[in-house]
Amino acid sequence: MSDIEIRDDRAAGRLEAVGDGGEVVGRIEYFVLDSPAAALVPVHTVVEPAHEGKGIAGSLARELYALAARDGVPVAPLCPYVVKWAARHPEEAPAADPGLLSAAKDWLRAHPGRF
Repeated sequence: MSDIEIRDDRAAGRLEAVGDGGEVVGRIEYFVLDSPAAALVPVHTVVEPAHEGKGIAGSLARELYALAARDGVPVAPLCPYVVKWAARHPEEAPAADPGLLSAAKDWLRAHPGRF
């Protein structure tokens, strides 16, 4: 996985794993929750089939939590993969506040075409 670069496209709500040739080989789609507090909310993790099994999804999840820590905001994961990854890595992925998770679910229901 050393030839993969992870980039944050905040405007598009994507954390992307980019291969040598500039091809996006994986991504976490997320949104930024503003209320009741700021949080990053991952909704989907996708790795292209030709790149599965290379640790890309885990690297994306790790970078999402690192990005949130740098920004000083929590992660409120709705993506099943990120939820499982966080449970396996509690030292890197603090548990989400139930109120933020509830607000994130409400936001997602209010924006059905977003993801």
